[in-house]
Amino acid sequence: MKAIVLAAGYATRLYPLTESRAKPLLPVGGRPMLDYIIDALDEVPEIDAVHVATNHKFADSFAQWAAERVHGRVRPVIHDDLTMSEDDRLGAIGAVRFVLDEAGLEGDDLLVVAGDNLFDFSLDEYVRWWREKGEASAVALYDVGDLALARKYGIVAVAADERIESFEEKPERPRSTLAATAAYLYHRAHVPFVHRYLAEGNSPDQPGRFIAWLHTRAPVFGHRVEGEWRDIGDVDQLLEADSRLRERAGLPARDSYTPE
Repeated sequence: MKAIVLAAGYATRLYPLTESRAKPLLPVGGRPMLDYIIDALDEVPEIDAVHVATNHKFADSFAQWAAERVHGRVRPVIHDDLTMSEDDRLGAIGAVRFVLDEAGLEGDDLLVVAGDNLFDFSLDEYVRWWREKGEASAVALYDVGDLALARKYGIVAVAADERIESFEEKPERPRSTLAATAAYLYHRAHVPFVHRYLAEGNSPDQPGRFIAWLHTRAPVFGHRVEGEWRDIGDVDQLLEADSRLRERAGLPARDSYTPE
């Protein structure tokens, strides 16, 4: 199994913080955000390679981060997609295709994780659950517990056997409160569908859109996870995550976020 970490966005909603630093490399709890994700991937014994998709603007920063990461089981491989701005970015699904082609991963099972999602659920447990589903793909689901809040996320409804019945981005009338986290498992038999999805002219952005499309063509299951999950999209969410992780690390609290 190979892992792909999506870190090629430009995070303009976090400007000026992300004008000169990639969002996944911003520190939370005293460590780069990306460290926590790689640590979680390291706990999955099946993963023998981790590929990080980034853009040309921040490629050197990611390469330096990877070179300085002395701990961990698998050293990340950095892939520069050669884009420089929001205007020419590939989008999340486009970035998956880019890494598939550049690293030759089409024959592998894939675990795809967004580089700005922080969570404490076990990816190893997720993978072991998924293996029992046979030839199927999957998405990790987090219960936000409120229908009004559910309107802000990609919302999934599942059948009794955990197979996905519907997947809607930011629905007006959510069928459930199960939000799709950006942690996806693609069975090797389904990986070629990434090229088909894009060839049909579908949106290359928002990785959940691929799962929304795939579940009508192949078995896709939803795995409910517990614990904490944060999709870091704005400064308030960044400060909340930083505060929580600083507390865990025994660091002093801060009233506002600073990358220093």
